[in-house]
Amino acid sequence: MQSNLTRCFSADCIFPIDQPPIEDGYILLDQTGKILELGRLVDTSHTIERHVQGIILPGLVNTHCHLELSHLKGRVETGTGLLSFLKKVVAFRDTDPEEIQQKIVQADAEMFTNGIVAVGDISNSVDTVLCKEKSPIKYYTFIEMFDFMQRSMTQGTIEQYEKVYAAHSQNNKNRKSRVPHSPYTVSTALMQFIGDHIDPKDTISIHNQETPAENEFLEKKKGDFLSFFSHFGFENIDLEPIGKPSIHYSLQQLNPKAKTLFVHNTMTTKADIEDAHSWSDNVFWATCPSANLYIENRLPDYSSFIDTRAVMTIGTDSLSSNWQLSIWEEMKVIKKYNSYIDHDTLFTWATLNGAKALSFDNELGSLQVGKKPGLVAVELDYNNGDFNIEHTNAYRLDI
Repeated sequence: MQSNLTRCFSADCIFPIDQPPIEDGYILLDQTGKILELGRLVDTSHTIERHVQGIILPGLVNTHCHLELSHLKGRVETGTGLLSFLKKVVAFRDTDPEEIQQKIVQADAEMFTNGIVAVGDISNSVDTVLCKEKSPIKYYTFIEMFDFMQRSMTQGTIEQYEKVYAAHSQNNKNRKSRVPHSPYTVSTALMQFIGDHIDPKDTISIHNQETPAENEFLEKKKGDFLSFFSHFGFENIDLEPIGKPSIHYSLQQLNPKAKTLFVHNTMTTKADIEDAHSWSDNVFWATCPSANLYIENRLPDYSSFIDTRAVMTIGTDSLSSNWQLSIWEEMKVIKKYNSYIDHDTLFTWATLNGAKALSFDNELGSLQVGKKPGLVAVELDYNNGDFNIEHTNAYRLDI
């Protein structure tokens, strides 16, 4: 007998993620969204509130977003390359505070509707604080620091971002940590400060190897990044070339005991991945395919990550570098250009791996009794396990 305090959904197939798919399955929730049961429809007498002609997944996890840049949608041209893109973002990011708040709230609502239940969000300001306090989405806020490799700026940078860190709360089961922006914008002095404040329970996010110029800059202190810094008035760069790809700068500075989330990784090689895995067992990788195409018109070599059993996650980046904030759309982009990646792999990247990276996996990421992961529905022709996600949309089911 089904209680009026429970809700039951069914689908042609349910993907729990941490166990095999359940064809013709059902899932029973209490009023808080906690999973009470899941199994085959033939084994239950519960009244089905809704049957999905397609599939049900756990809520999706967006491991990399810049929510505070939501007001920049459509303002930066595509295909300019990373350095030109960054210059435009810096030039356009300050605008009417009311517009910034309005666009942040709209973007948060868009993510929720699209089935996103947790977000790893980069914050350089306090603009997203109020939204995160009220949002149904869980946020891991990465307070991102950078001093443009100017030791003269390090102390001022620390003082500035410590205020931002203090302003972001951990209410609503949210989390936060101090993180470096990238290997090319953080001096060893600022890296040391961040490292001193890393708890092994933290996740550290860092942009990594987005463009060929990044490796050239860290390896040899040459290339386009010198003119990039000059554009902002920085002629003297406090960098001793490391003679290796840029990821090694991060490996030299960060704490291998904490979780480290390398983001973008467009130029990352199999050797880079293996070096990172030798450095730590707590390494995660975030891919943001739409943003990679938007900015540099290139994608990572996903086969290198699969071959090395890398723990991949998926992000959207910001609306300054994307057309929407939807992890499902990112999965479709990956599948479009890499048809060899199977659905089960993509589903794991988008759910459980992301939840683990952000340390929300005790509640999110898989359909498991006792968890409250949220339910995402995708209507499609399941056809006994043979299905195509190309012309489909994902939406939050249990709202």
